[in-house]
Amino acid sequence: MAETAALYDTYMRAPLRFERGEGVWLITENGERYLDFAAGVAVNSLGHAHPHLVAELKAQADKVWHLSNLYEVPGQEKLSKRLTEATFADKVFFTNSGAEALECAIKTARRYQFANGHPEKFHIITFEGAFHGRTIATIAAGGQEKYIEGFGPKAPGFDQVAFGDLDAVRAAITDATAAILIEPVQGEGGIRPATNEFLRGLRDICDEHGLLLVLDEVQCGVGRTGKLFAHEWAGIKPDIMAVAKGIGGGFPLGACLATAEAASGMKAGTHGSTYGGNPLAMAVGNAVLDIVLADGFLEHVRDMALVFRQGLASLKDRFPDIIEDIRGEGLMLGIKAAIPQADLLQAIRAEHLLGVPAGNNVVRLLPPLVVTAEEAREGLARIERAAERVRAARVKKSA
Repeated sequence: MAETAALYDTYMRAPLRFERGEGVWLITENGERYLDFAAGVAVNSLGHAHPHLVAELKAQADKVWHLSNLYEVPGQEKLSKRLTEATFADKVFFTNSGAEALECAIKTARRYQFANGHPEKFHIITFEGAFHGRTIATIAAGGQEKYIEGFGPKAPGFDQVAFGDLDAVRAAITDATAAILIEPVQGEGGIRPATNEFLRGLRDICDEHGLLLVLDEVQCGVGRTGKLFAHEWAGIKPDIMAVAKGIGGGFPLGACLATAEAASGMKAGTHGSTYGGNPLAMAVGNAVLDIVLADGFLEHVRDMALVFRQGLASLKDRFPDIIEDIRGEGLMLGIKAAIPQADLLQAIRAEHLLGVPAGNNVVRLLPPLVVTAEEAREGLARIERAAERVRAARVKKSA
């Protein structure tokens, strides 16, 4: 504990100290190898020490690290152009994190209504189980009391309704409503995908009432579900979208994407960031897109997702006392445990496999998108051994 005594006590850290990574593997200081299906909570989209990302970061490090947004940054121009060409968006604002991207998205939506003569429209409809970040505004948007408690009055302007209930959304709309904010797949909330019909319904409601549809694809974006962005499965286009995590492949990077219309209120001086869009982040972000946008990459993600889903379905059938359900899309998967989540996660870690806890008693599996079929099967074998370990322990305890 001595090494962490000077740190804030805000994390419950596992007693693991990793020295280096290779692809989907992490290696501890004493040489133990762990199969990393946590990926830094869906951040290390291309695994650890990907040679292309490393080369581009090193090349940029020899040039210039930071400029600020007082000047033109060529890497921003390149990355924003590639993002707008590949998505619905016309405009991009670069940030350092998902929470910052969400802050920008919230401000963009509110500013749009203000600039169009509706300053009273600042309320945003959000959904139960959501997680949008840890800032004062984004904890209010997420609405979970465990994150809000003790930080003063909840920031006003967020009206939360049941996930998946279009009637509840319609009932929540008032003259003060500016936008609807949703994760196409809830991550922290327990790997809960919104149905395509629900997302299409939200798009229709926004069009009908003059609202902006804001998507939080911080965790489910950048190829994680087998499409570049998860909303593409529903065939819809948002007005604003927050992106982070996988877009930086491990380097702190986020972005707020918007149509020209939705971003029309964001004039010079209305928003800013000291580090957002720095040259190092831009070099890595462009390197990530080199890989993710390459022919066949998203098809590979979908193929690996099928391997995982079939394997996990088999484990669910064989261990119904341990695994209640399998959830998710692409390589954003969740095991809803039939036992305390922590027991299953501990057993998985004992098999040198890393997962991530989530709400609703779910263990998240978020492997790097470059995972191979062999590595997927190895991970499934370790989950099987973990389930056997838990079952044996429970039998012994009840004997």
